[in-house]
Amino acid sequence: MSTSAGAHGVQGSRGRNVGLVLALVSAFAFGGSGVAAKPLIEAGMDPLHVTWLRVVGAALVMLPVAWRNRDLLRRRPALLAGFGIFAVAGVQAFYFASISRIPVGVALLIEYLGPALVLGWIRFVQRRHVTRAAAIGVVLAVGGLACVVEVWAGLSLDALGVLLALGAAFCQAGYFILGDHGSDAGDEAPDPLGVIAFGLLIGAAVLTVVARPWNTDFSILAGRADMHGTAVPAWVLLAWIVLIATVLAYGSGVLAVRRLSPQVAGVVAFLEAVVATVLAWVLLGEHLTAPQIFGGAVVLLGAFIAQSSTPAKPPSGPVASGTPATEKPLSGKRTNA
Repeated sequence: MSTSAGAHGVQGSRGRNVGLVLALVSAFAFGGSGVAAKPLIEAGMDPLHVTWLRVVGAALVMLPVAWRNRDLLRRRPALLAGFGIFAVAGVQAFYFASISRIPVGVALLIEYLGPALVLGWIRFVQRRHVTRAAAIGVVLAVGGLACVVEVWAGLSLDALGVLLALGAAFCQAGYFILGDHGSDAGDEAPDPLGVIAFGLLIGAAVLTVVARPWNTDFSILAGRADMHGTAVPAWVLLAWIVLIATVLAYGSGVLAVRRLSPQVAGVVAFLEAVVATVLAWVLLGEHLTAPQIFGGAVVLLGAFIAQSSTPAKPPSGPVASGTPATEKPLSGKRTNA
Protein backbone atom coordinates (compact mmCIF):
# COMPACT_ATOMS: atom_id res chain seq x y z
CA MET A 1 0.00 0.00 0.00
CA SER A 2 1.33 3.42 -0.91
CA THR A 3 1.79 6.16 1.65
CA SER A 4 -1.01 8.22 0.13
CA ALA A 5 -3.37 5.23 0.11
CA GLY A 6 -2.53 4.52 3.74
CA ALA A 7 -3.14 8.13 4.71
CA HIS A 8 -6.46 8.09 2.86
CA GLY A 9 -7.46 4.92 4.71
CA VAL A 10 -6.62 6.43 8.09
CA GLN A 11 -8.52 9.59 7.18
CA GLY A 12 -11.53 7.55 6.06
CA SER A 13 -11.52 5.49 9.25
CA ARG A 14 -11.22 8.62 11.34
CA GLY A 15 -14.07 10.24 9.42
CA ARG A 16 -16.32 7.24 10.01
CA ASN A 17 -15.52 7.16 13.71
CA VAL A 18 -16.35 10.85 14.04
CA GLY A 19 -19.52 10.29 12.04
CA LEU A 20 -20.62 7.43 14.28
CA VAL A 21 -20.02 9.50 17.41
CA LEU A 22 -22.06 12.36 15.92
CA ALA A 23 -24.86 9.96 14.94
CA LEU A 24 -24.96 8.58 18.49
CA VAL A 25 -25.00 12.09 19.95
CA SER A 26 -27.90 12.96 17.64
CA ALA A 27 -29.85 9.82 18.60
CA PHE A 28 -29.34 10.49 22.31
CA ALA A 29 -30.28 14.17 21.91
CA PHE A 30 -33.43 13.44 19.89
CA GLY A 31 -34.31 10.61 22.27
CA GLY A 32 -34.33 12.99 25.24
CA SER A 33 -37.05 15.20 23.81
CA GLY A 34 -39.95 13.05 24.99
CA VAL A 35 -39.01 12.89 28.68
CA ALA A 36 -38.71 16.69 28.75
CA ALA A 37 -41.84 17.36 26.72
CA LYS A 38 -44.16 14.96 28.57
CA PRO A 39 -44.15 16.89 31.90
CA LEU A 40 -44.98 20.09 29.99
CA ILE A 41 -47.84 18.35 28.20
CA GLU A 42 -49.13 16.90 31.48
CA ALA A 43 -48.94 20.41 32.95
CA GLY A 44 -51.49 21.53 30.36
CA MET A 45 -49.61 22.46 27.19
CA ASP A 46 -50.85 21.16 23.85
CA PRO A 47 -48.30 18.77 22.23
CA LEU A 48 -48.30 20.76 18.99
CA HIS A 49 -47.65 23.97 20.92
CA VAL A 50 -44.68 22.34 22.65
CA THR A 51 -43.38 21.41 19.21
CA TRP A 52 -43.86 24.99 18.00
CA LEU A 53 -41.94 26.35 20.98
CA ARG A 54 -39.21 23.79 20.34
CA VAL A 55 -38.72 24.76 16.69
CA VAL A 56 -39.14 28.51 17.18
CA GLY A 57 -36.72 28.51 20.13
CA ALA A 58 -34.14 26.57 18.13
CA ALA A 59 -34.61 28.89 15.14
CA LEU A 60 -33.90 31.92 17.34
CA VAL A 61 -30.78 30.26 18.75
CA MET A 62 -29.55 29.52 15.22
CA LEU A 63 -30.44 32.96 13.85
CA PRO A 64 -26.80 34.22 13.95
CA VAL A 65 -25.75 31.13 11.98
CA ALA A 66 -28.47 31.84 9.41
CA TRP A 67 -27.29 35.43 9.05
CA ARG A 68 -23.68 34.30 8.59
CA ASN A 69 -24.84 31.93 5.82
CA ARG A 70 -27.42 34.23 4.24
CA ASP A 71 -25.89 33.63 0.80
CA LEU A 72 -27.53 30.17 0.95
CA LEU A 73 -30.85 31.89 0.24
CA ARG A 74 -29.48 32.73 -3.20
CA ARG A 75 -27.37 29.61 -3.77
CA ARG A 76 -29.60 26.83 -2.38
CA PRO A 77 -33.19 28.09 -1.94
CA ALA A 78 -34.77 24.75 -2.87
CA LEU A 79 -32.58 22.84 -0.40
CA LEU A 80 -33.45 25.23 2.43
CA ALA A 81 -37.18 25.11 1.63
CA GLY A 82 -37.12 21.31 1.42
CA PHE A 83 -35.27 20.92 4.71
CA GLY A 84 -37.59 23.32 6.51
CA ILE A 85 -40.82 21.89 5.10
CA PHE A 86 -39.97 18.18 5.24
CA ALA A 87 -37.14 17.58 7.74
CA VAL A 88 -38.43 20.05 10.36
CA ALA A 89 -42.12 20.89 9.98
CA GLY A 90 -43.31 17.84 8.04
CA VAL A 91 -42.04 15.18 10.44
CA GLN A 92 -43.57 16.96 13.43
CA ALA A 93 -46.92 17.85 11.87
CA PHE A 94 -47.57 14.46 10.29
CA TYR A 95 -46.52 12.58 13.42
CA PHE A 96 -48.77 14.57 15.76
CA ALA A 97 -51.65 14.31 13.29
CA SER A 98 -51.19 10.54 13.06
CA ILE A 99 -51.15 9.91 16.84
CA SER A 100 -54.51 11.66 17.07
CA ARG A 101 -55.96 8.70 15.11
CA ILE A 102 -53.72 5.66 15.77
CA PRO A 103 -51.71 4.45 18.80
CA VAL A 104 -48.39 6.19 19.47
CA GLY A 105 -46.41 2.96 19.16
CA VAL A 106 -47.88 2.16 15.74
CA ALA A 107 -47.28 5.73 14.53
CA LEU A 108 -43.68 5.65 15.78
CA LEU A 109 -43.02 2.31 14.06
CA ILE A 110 -44.41 3.58 10.74
CA GLU A 111 -42.46 6.85 11.02
CA TYR A 112 -39.25 4.90 11.47
CA LEU A 113 -39.73 3.23 8.13
CA GLY A 114 -37.91 6.38 6.95
CA PRO A 115 -34.47 4.71 6.81
CA ALA A 116 -35.95 1.89 4.72
CA LEU A 117 -37.35 4.50 2.34
CA VAL A 118 -33.86 6.01 2.15
CA LEU A 119 -32.53 2.66 0.94
CA GLY A 120 -35.30 2.51 -1.65
CA TRP A 121 -34.47 6.03 -2.84
CA ILE A 122 -30.78 5.22 -3.18
CA ARG A 123 -31.35 1.90 -4.94
CA PHE A 124 -34.28 2.63 -7.27
CA VAL A 125 -34.27 6.42 -7.79
CA GLN A 126 -30.56 7.23 -7.70
CA ARG A 127 -29.81 3.74 -9.06
CA ARG A 128 -26.85 3.28 -6.74
CA HIS A 129 -25.98 0.22 -4.76
CA VAL A 130 -26.86 -0.32 -1.12
CA THR A 131 -24.95 -2.85 0.95
CA ARG A 132 -26.47 -6.00 2.36
CA ALA A 133 -25.28 -4.87 5.78
CA ALA A 134 -27.38 -1.69 5.59
CA ALA A 135 -30.45 -3.62 4.43
CA ILE A 136 -30.07 -6.25 7.17
CA GLY A 137 -29.51 -3.48 9.72
CA VAL A 138 -32.77 -1.77 8.72
CA VAL A 139 -34.76 -5.00 8.90
CA LEU A 140 -33.39 -5.83 12.36
CA ALA A 141 -33.90 -2.26 13.59
CA VAL A 142 -37.53 -2.17 12.42
CA GLY A 143 -38.21 -5.52 14.10
CA GLY A 144 -36.48 -4.40 17.29
CA LEU A 145 -38.39 -1.12 17.28
CA ALA A 146 -41.68 -3.01 17.04
CA CYS A 147 -40.72 -4.70 20.32
CA VAL A 148 -39.53 -1.45 21.95
CA VAL A 149 -42.83 0.34 21.28
CA GLU A 150 -44.81 -2.90 21.95
CA VAL A 151 -46.77 -2.31 18.78
CA TRP A 152 -49.08 -5.26 19.50
CA ALA A 153 -50.43 -3.52 22.60
CA GLY A 154 -52.46 -1.06 20.59
CA LEU A 155 -53.13 -2.56 17.22
CA SER A 156 -55.89 -0.72 15.38
CA LEU A 157 -56.18 0.36 11.79
CA ASP A 158 -57.29 3.81 10.75
CA ALA A 159 -56.51 4.37 7.08
CA LEU A 160 -56.04 8.13 7.40
CA GLY A 161 -53.91 7.73 10.53
CA VAL A 162 -51.65 5.25 8.75
CA LEU A 163 -51.32 7.58 5.75
CA LEU A 164 -50.39 10.45 8.06
CA ALA A 165 -47.75 8.29 9.77
CA LEU A 166 -46.40 7.33 6.34
CA GLY A 167 -46.18 11.05 5.61
CA ALA A 168 -43.95 11.40 8.68
CA ALA A 169 -41.82 8.49 7.41
CA PHE A 170 -41.35 10.14 4.01
CA CYS A 171 -40.42 13.42 5.70
CA GLN A 172 -37.95 11.59 7.94
CA ALA A 173 -36.37 10.03 4.86
CA GLY A 174 -36.14 13.55 3.43
CA TYR A 175 -34.19 14.60 6.53
CA PHE A 176 -31.42 12.08 5.78
CA ILE A 177 -31.42 12.64 2.01
CA LEU A 178 -31.46 16.45 2.21
CA GLY A 179 -28.89 16.38 5.04
CA ASP A 180 -26.50 14.68 2.63
CA HIS A 181 -27.35 16.92 -0.34
CA GLY A 182 -24.37 18.78 -1.74
CA SER A 183 -21.80 16.96 0.38
CA ASP A 184 -19.94 15.92 -2.79
CA ALA A 185 -19.56 19.51 -4.00
CA GLY A 186 -16.21 20.09 -2.27
CA ASP A 187 -15.64 23.71 -1.35
CA GLU A 188 -19.04 24.59 -2.85
CA ALA A 189 -20.92 22.34 -0.44
CA PRO A 190 -23.46 24.27 1.66
CA ASP A 191 -22.59 24.72 5.33
CA PRO A 192 -24.70 22.05 7.08
CA LEU A 193 -25.27 24.32 10.08
CA GLY A 194 -26.49 27.04 7.74
CA VAL A 195 -28.93 24.59 6.16
CA ILE A 196 -30.20 23.61 9.61
CA ALA A 197 -30.56 27.25 10.69
CA PHE A 198 -32.68 28.20 7.67
CA GLY A 199 -34.55 24.90 7.87
CA LEU A 200 -35.57 25.72 11.44
CA LEU A 201 -36.65 29.22 10.44
CA ILE A 202 -38.76 27.92 7.57
CA GLY A 203 -40.10 25.08 9.71
CA ALA A 204 -41.05 27.58 12.43
CA ALA A 205 -43.01 29.62 9.89
CA VAL A 206 -44.88 26.54 8.65
CA LEU A 207 -45.63 25.28 12.16
CA THR A 208 -46.92 28.71 13.17
CA VAL A 209 -49.69 28.28 10.61
CA VAL A 210 -50.38 24.70 11.71
CA ALA A 211 -50.12 25.11 15.51
CA ARG A 212 -51.78 28.55 15.88
CA PRO A 213 -49.67 29.36 18.96
CA TRP A 214 -51.72 32.40 19.92
CA ASN A 215 -53.96 29.93 21.77
CA THR A 216 -51.06 28.72 23.94
CA ASP A 217 -51.15 29.21 27.72
CA PHE A 218 -47.61 30.55 28.09
CA SER A 219 -48.08 31.06 31.86
CA ILE A 220 -47.33 27.35 32.28
CA LEU A 221 -43.69 28.09 31.46
CA ALA A 222 -43.43 30.31 34.54
CA GLY A 223 -44.41 27.46 36.83
CA ARG A 224 -43.14 23.97 37.56
CA ALA A 225 -43.84 20.62 35.95
CA ASP A 226 -43.86 17.25 37.67
CA MET A 227 -41.20 14.75 36.56
CA HIS A 228 -41.94 11.51 38.39
CA GLY A 229 -42.50 13.25 41.73
CA THR A 230 -39.86 15.96 41.25
CA ALA A 231 -40.96 19.53 40.54
CA VAL A 232 -38.84 20.92 37.71
CA PRO A 233 -39.03 24.51 36.41
CA ALA A 234 -40.94 24.40 33.14
CA TRP A 235 -38.48 26.76 31.46
CA VAL A 236 -35.63 24.34 32.21
CA LEU A 237 -37.48 21.56 30.41
CA LEU A 238 -38.15 23.85 27.46
CA ALA A 239 -34.49 24.90 27.37
CA TRP A 240 -33.49 21.23 27.22
CA ILE A 241 -35.91 20.59 24.37
CA VAL A 242 -34.65 23.60 22.42
CA LEU A 243 -30.89 23.42 23.01
CA ILE A 244 -30.26 19.68 23.34
CA ALA A 245 -33.17 17.89 21.67
CA THR A 246 -33.31 20.25 18.69
CA VAL A 247 -30.21 22.40 18.10
CA LEU A 248 -27.69 19.75 19.14
CA ALA A 249 -29.78 16.89 17.72
CA TYR A 250 -30.24 18.38 14.25
CA GLY A 251 -26.69 19.74 14.10
CA SER A 252 -24.96 16.50 15.04
CA GLY A 253 -27.38 14.48 12.92
CA VAL A 254 -26.71 16.34 9.67
CA LEU A 255 -22.95 16.37 10.32
CA ALA A 256 -23.16 12.59 10.87
CA VAL A 257 -24.92 12.10 7.53
CA ARG A 258 -22.16 14.09 5.82
CA ARG A 259 -19.47 11.80 7.28
CA LEU A 260 -21.30 8.50 6.91
CA SER A 261 -24.15 8.15 4.44
CA PRO A 262 -27.94 8.47 4.69
CA GLN A 263 -28.32 4.68 4.84
CA VAL A 264 -25.94 4.20 7.80
CA ALA A 265 -26.97 7.31 9.73
CA GLY A 266 -30.60 6.31 9.27
CA VAL A 267 -30.10 2.94 10.94
CA VAL A 268 -28.13 4.45 13.84
CA ALA A 269 -31.02 6.89 14.29
CA PHE A 270 -33.22 3.96 15.37
CA LEU A 271 -31.38 4.21 18.69
CA GLU A 272 -33.43 7.35 19.36
CA ALA A 273 -36.46 5.23 20.24
CA VAL A 274 -34.35 3.02 22.51
CA VAL A 275 -32.87 6.06 24.27
CA ALA A 276 -36.34 7.58 24.67
CA THR A 277 -37.66 4.37 26.22
CA VAL A 278 -34.72 4.01 28.64
CA LEU A 279 -34.87 7.67 29.70
CA ALA A 280 -38.62 7.35 30.27
CA TRP A 281 -37.84 4.38 32.53
CA VAL A 282 -35.14 6.23 34.49
CA LEU A 283 -36.67 9.71 34.70
CA LEU A 284 -40.42 9.13 34.42
CA GLY A 285 -40.73 5.74 36.08
CA GLU A 286 -42.11 4.02 32.97
CA HIS A 287 -40.83 0.48 33.56
CA LEU A 288 -39.31 -1.59 30.76
CA THR A 289 -40.78 -4.97 29.87
CA ALA A 290 -38.82 -8.00 28.69
CA PRO A 291 -39.89 -7.52 25.03
CA GLN A 292 -38.73 -3.89 25.17
CA ILE A 293 -35.31 -4.88 26.51
CA PHE A 294 -35.05 -7.58 23.82
CA GLY A 295 -36.14 -5.11 21.14
CA GLY A 296 -33.55 -2.58 22.27
CA ALA A 297 -30.84 -5.20 21.94
CA VAL A 298 -32.03 -6.06 18.43
CA VAL A 299 -31.98 -2.37 17.43
CA LEU A 300 -28.42 -2.11 18.73
CA LEU A 301 -27.46 -5.20 16.74
CA GLY A 302 -29.01 -3.77 13.58
CA ALA A 303 -27.17 -0.47 14.01
CA PHE A 304 -23.88 -2.31 14.61
CA ILE A 305 -24.27 -4.48 11.50
CA ALA A 306 -25.18 -1.50 9.32
CA GLN A 307 -22.16 0.57 10.31
CA SER A 308 -19.54 -2.16 10.68
CA SER A 309 -19.50 -3.25 7.04
CA THR A 310 -20.09 0.10 5.37
CA PRO A 311 -17.17 2.51 5.10
CA ALA A 312 -17.57 6.25 5.35
CA LYS A 313 -18.26 8.13 2.18
CA PRO A 314 -15.20 9.60 0.53
CA PRO A 315 -15.08 13.37 1.02
CA SER A 316 -15.92 13.91 -2.64
CA GLY A 317 -17.90 10.73 -3.25
CA PRO A 318 -21.57 10.30 -4.07
CA VAL A 319 -24.33 9.35 -1.70
CA ALA A 320 -24.10 5.80 -0.37
CA SER A 321 -20.88 5.07 -2.21
CA GLY A 322 -18.02 2.95 -1.03
CA THR A 323 -19.12 -0.67 -0.86
CA PRO A 324 -16.06 -2.79 -0.10
CA ALA A 325 -14.83 -5.04 -2.89
CA THR A 326 -15.49 -8.09 -0.74
CA GLU A 327 -19.15 -7.22 -0.20
CA LYS A 328 -21.60 -7.59 -3.06
CA PRO A 329 -24.39 -5.03 -3.46
CA LEU A 330 -28.01 -6.17 -3.22
CA SER A 331 -28.44 -6.14 -6.97
CA GLY A 332 -25.51 -8.49 -7.43
CA LYS A 333 -23.65 -5.92 -9.52
CA ARG A 334 -22.40 -2.39 -9.04
CA THR A 335 -24.66 0.22 -10.64
CA ASN A 336 -22.97 3.39 -11.74
CA ALA A 337 -24.67 6.70 -11.08
